[in-house]
Amino acid sequence: MLKIIRPDKVIPAVQGWISNSIGQQYILAPSFELGKCFKDSNQMTPLLIILSSGSDPVTDFLKFAEEQQKSTSVCSLGQGQGPKAEKMIKEQQARGGWVLLQNCHLCVSWLPELERIVEELNDNIHRDFRLWLTSMPSGDFPISILQNGVKMTIEPPKGLRNNLLRTYGNLNDKVFI
Repeated sequence: MLKIIRPDKVIPAVQGWISNSIGQQYILAPSFELGKCFKDSNQMTPLLIILSSGSDPVTDFLKFAEEQQKSTSVCSLGQGQGPKAEKMIKEQQARGGWVLLQNCHLCVSWLPELERIVEELNDNIHRDFRLWLTSMPSGDFPISILQNGVKMTIEPPKGLRNNLLRTYGNLNDKVFI
């Protein structure tokens, strides 16, 4: 009945019902932890962060890389950035660093080259190397990367509590020095 009269209230009503029936913890989104996803990867497995509007994983990525004491190279893909990204990947493969390629969906013409690079990742590269990718959902994204990669998504925090938890989680002493 609610769906017919007020379709905009269906989701909050279902969330309220779940919260009352089995508990609040079943409707809260878990906090985003790169460490858990990282454990599922190896040097041949790209880590793909699927973006949603309002989310920015770069701060989380840089914080995690610093905790792991990894050298990082970050490139925001767009027009003409493909060769730069490929050079960064080759350099970090040899050193065992990490590469973050942001906004892969903006560089559709270079995606077949990215697919080739990912297919050529093998056991002969440094075991600490990781390729991190961010992209909005796109029909042009290579299927083989989606099938073989570790996929994760970051939802923007909803509500005051989640916003504060995320803000306080990203603070450190270096900000105030």
